[in-house]
Amino acid sequence: MDVLHSTLDLLILEVLAEGPLHGWAISHRIRELTREALQVNQGSLYPALHRMEEEGVLRAEWTRSDTQRRVKLYHLTAPGTQRLAQERAAWRRYTRAIDLIIATR
Repeated sequence: MDVLHSTLDLLILEVLAEGPLHGWAISHRIRELTREALQVNQGSLYPALHRMEEEGVLRAEWTRSDTQRRVKLYHLTAPGTQRLAQERAAWRRYTRAIDLIIATR
């Protein structure tokens, strides 16, 4: 299942709360944590990462991977940690509202 655009920021922030990762590793970690249920395509992931970097919720640095490839490593910033708390709260409100609708059927 493709990730909905509105949830992508939350997923990225959650994964990066575990520690810094490069883009492919973020995508892989989301797939892994969701037991392959969610897939983030590169065409959605990298624009989101760049946007979030511009917003100051992520910081990026160029480094070398284990295979010596040059990769951009993304880190959560202090404003990113605050944004994660806001995104979590919004997600919980959203899912409770959906659950209320489903429970009436």
